[in-house]
Amino acid sequence: MTSEPSVDDPIQAIALLEEPNRRRLYELVARSTEAVGRDDAAATLGMSRELAAFHLDRLVAAGLVDTEYRRRGPRSGPGAGRPAKLYRRSDLEVALSLPRRQYDLAADLLATTLDRLPGHSAVDVAATVARERGTAAGRAARPPGTRSGQRRRLSALIEVLELSGYEPHADPAAGTVWLRNCPYHALAEDHRPLTCGMNMAWAEGVIEGVGAPVSAELDPVPGRCCVVFHPVQASPEPDGAATRTGAARAVAKSSTGVPPK
Repeated sequence: MTSEPSVDDPIQAIALLEEPNRRRLYELVARSTEAVGRDDAAATLGMSRELAAFHLDRLVAAGLVDTEYRRRGPRSGPGAGRPAKLYRRSDLEVALSLPRRQYDLAADLLATTLDRLPGHSAVDVAATVARERGTAAGRAARPPGTRSGQRRRLSALIEVLELSGYEPHADPAAGTVWLRNCPYHALAEDHRPLTCGMNMAWAEGVIEGVGAPVSAELDPVPGRCCVVFHPVQASPEPDGAATRTGAARAVAKSSTGVPPK
């Protein structure tokens, strides 16, 4: 994988997304779990291949998108054609605040302080507070009415995750939801037990607050958040559909907006 020279000024990098087509292309690449080709991007967004290529390469130059080259089909060797140029979101983090703030530095300082305290009491207290915050967020998003269906509660869970920056993605085959982004990625690099513990506790709190028929599990995988959601047996509903399979289908529909096949 290669990356073009990046723009040093974060204002310039963010300003590139003001152009509507360029922003749509960035959002398409950012949402995709696989690298995106020019032709696919152009067809999806209804623009010419030349226009898509122009804007994608501008995003590459800004460091917001990376490129890679590989053949898309099963054939290889002579006659298989040239490798396609594909695009995926880069690992570049762009943050901007006016006037300048350094909350990341404060977070690292506090996390380091907690790590150095004896025993696990500090980590446990941080997890307790995170769960309380998650429960409050879940209750605020919970659909009204005591008999709200599991799909509505799962949709509310997905909405909380999206608004919190976790970028939830459903795996319809397994019925699970995993998170493409950790909002605390930089902090997790040096303080993983603390950060993952807070993520897990917050997720459990949201589940409790929303009342969604899922469970959270720590499953660290490179390139995504450490928390994964699994469907569980829910309380019977009037239509009798609250089985594990039904919950799995509801999870996938809530995350994608499209009923799974």
